[in-house]
Amino acid sequence: MRPPLGGGRTRKMSNNYNDIPFGIRIVQKLSRQCCPRLHARRDLLYKVSIFVLTFLAYACYHMCRKPISVVKSVLQGNCSSAQAAQLHEGQDCGYAPFDGPDATKLFGMLDSAFLFTYAIAMFASGFVAERVSLRYFLSMGMILTGVFTYMFGIARTSNIHSLWYFILIQICAGIFQTTGWPGVVTLVGRWFGRSKRGLIFGIWNSHTSIGNILGTLIAAHYVESDWAMSFVVPGIIIGAIGFLLFLFLVDQPEIVGCYPDSVPHERRVTNDSDEEHDDEEQVRHNAALVVRSAVYGIPAETEISYRSAPTERTPILASSHSQSHQREHGSGRPISLIDALYIPGVVEFSLCLFFTKLVSYTFMYWLPLYIQSSSTLGPTLSADLSTLFDVGGIFGAIAAGYISDLTGMSATICTGMLFIASPILLMYQQYGALSVSISVLLLIVVGIFVNGPYALITTSVSAELGQHSSLEGNANALATVTAIIDGTGSIGAAVGPLLAGLISTTGWQNVFHMLIIADIIAMLLLGRLVVKEFASLRRSPTRIRIE
Repeated sequence: MRPPLGGGRTRKMSNNYNDIPFGIRIVQKLSRQCCPRLHARRDLLYKVSIFVLTFLAYACYHMCRKPISVVKSVLQGNCSSAQAAQLHEGQDCGYAPFDGPDATKLFGMLDSAFLFTYAIAMFASGFVAERVSLRYFLSMGMILTGVFTYMFGIARTSNIHSLWYFILIQICAGIFQTTGWPGVVTLVGRWFGRSKRGLIFGIWNSHTSIGNILGTLIAAHYVESDWAMSFVVPGIIIGAIGFLLFLFLVDQPEIVGCYPDSVPHERRVTNDSDEEHDDEEQVRHNAALVVRSAVYGIPAETEISYRSAPTERTPILASSHSQSHQREHGSGRPISLIDALYIPGVVEFSLCLFFTKLVSYTFMYWLPLYIQSSSTLGPTLSADLSTLFDVGGIFGAIAAGYISDLTGMSATICTGMLFIASPILLMYQQYGALSVSISVLLLIVVGIFVNGPYALITTSVSAELGQHSSLEGNANALATVTAIIDGTGSIGAAVGPLLAGLISTTGWQNVFHMLIIADIIAMLLLGRLVVKEFASLRRSPTRIRIE
């Protein structure tokens, strides 16, 4: 009898009933009594719940980022004309300290306070996310994000005009916003397999655009009557969804006895037939590694090992005894940031995301104000029109993920979309202000090709690199790899709006030139991976994956 796959190491369901969220315990009890058929299909139901809860969670994170971009025009307020005075009636023609001639500079400071804090804290967030219960991690992050979003809004009702108050709120919000991305990507990576991962992540990643749209529409609804509510309402919503996650989020499949195909070789072996099936899977897996390792040079004979699933009671820092036990049994452990950088493709995609996120976030933070300044539209209509950029982003994310599933050539897909994005950006700058219909069409197209690569890198590519074969099956590296890639991209997201605020004083056309240059650099950074993908494609007709 041959030993089971993985050297006889098996995974066990958590024996601690208290690890199961309170809401799930109630649902389990009701399903056993009232709906036994649903209980029999629990794997599917749990996957659906993870998909929906993580979708709602990150949509809320992005929803809370958008109000600042919508209310800028009202905070800045200009009552030099009778029309503007009527528009800002009851709002004192702006809100100090943003009602002066240096308003653009102050808005840049607020954006930078949030985004640079977010970028720096993201690396630490990924480190922590690997070591604690993601249910507590996400719930706490969402509730505290709601608190600081709410506090930004009550500045108006409390008559607070200190610039440092707003900067401090932005810094705190940036810190707790970092709990979102490493948490949700790790959860989806744990629960969903690699089959059609690009399409699943492409659909799931529409939460970014949905959140931006909701945040814009909510803020636009209140912006001309009471801009404080533009922050208060999103803050309450994200806090409520955070509590919902605390009640129902299952952060480890093993807690509820599920064993999804996210790690197809991680099985409970109970009889000889299972062992024979595992051997067949091992043969197919080894054959696939020979082909797939061609792009990134990872040895095909990599041994896979696992560690037991952590629960919410697992210590943040393992004891020396448990660490030595893991070494003896070859089990996985959280990796360091330096180790993660040696994973093939991490550096290239991280730097590429720096520039693609620079472009995307410049649109996110400045598009409503640009539309208003380049047209005769008011704050509400400008904000509503800007949502079309995110509508295009939904289609771009799904298209990029689907094509990635078909071809496995993620770098090539990103490069192609970035190549098309550059002239589209120039067209929007030249002709977007001619009419509303032209602006609508171009904004959707720009959203498709700007957000497509951004979505693909932050989701499917990050998940694949986080479960790279060089990690020897260590799924605990996923949060760190995700944090490195998104953290690097977030630095670009901080730089973009800051540069836009400075450059816009010399003319908006110069801002678009900056964005085009950023897209070209992002495209060039993936050149080496594109060459490898085509070289591997010529050697084998099998679709390429980052293995």
